[in-house]
Amino acid sequence: MLTLLLVEDDELSREVLGLQLSAAGFQVATADSGDAALALLRADPEPPDVVLSDLQLPGISGNALAQKLRQFCHTSSVLLAISASTPSVESWQEFDGFLLKPFAMEALSEALQRESKDRRTMPGVPTTTTPLDEATYGALLTSMPGLRVSELYELCLSDAETRIAAMQQAGAFLDAASFRHQAHTIRGSCSMVGAKELEHLAGLLEENGLDATNYVASLDELLDSCHRLRRMLSARRGEQETHHKIVPGGVA
Repeated sequence: MLTLLLVEDDELSREVLGLQLSAAGFQVATADSGDAALALLRADPEPPDVVLSDLQLPGISGNALAQKLRQFCHTSSVLLAISASTPSVESWQEFDGFLLKPFAMEALSEALQRESKDRRTMPGVPTTTTPLDEATYGALLTSMPGLRVSELYELCLSDAETRIAAMQQAGAFLDAASFRHQAHTIRGSCSMVGAKELEHLAGLLEENGLDATNYVASLDELLDSCHRLRRMLSARRGEQETHHKIVPGGVA
């Protein structure tokens, strides 16, 4: 199992991304700043195989952090910068590569295969997906009230359905740029809440665009995935309400 150090100052992003990385097969350690990451590395005699670091951190960050990380990492370790906005190449040139957040685990795996200096086998990402990543869902339930979690997923699904309608219109007008943009946004938002099937299908539409053999059928499949996830979440809410309901003799 490859070891990975995630350096991310946003708590929710760090938690969600950490869960996704663990599910993809990495042994994950986290730090909330560049200074905290360096402190971890100083205390650990075995450097990580991979470092994922946000470019904008409190204290030391960016290229300065990458240079410091090199002092504690193996020559075979892969250092990847991550950011929610596209930076100039100069701002991450001391890293081995860059990933734009949010990114799919497939994109990380491809980057590691490309950048790994000793070409070791990287953990694969399953090609078949389930509607909901249980680790992400569980983490959200522990970090906020159940009602807020339900509202978060409904917001994500409603937004996806609105964007699917926009993609249908973009297809009718042969607007490939808009089509891909909407697919990219769906993929990103779904990745943050563990809507794995939606993320996967949207990623395929973003990659193939209007050149897909039958993008209309693919959009229908994407919409069906929204319905499947909504039904699953509705069933989960029902189970949770039953579990917490007071009944004669105790709690059900």
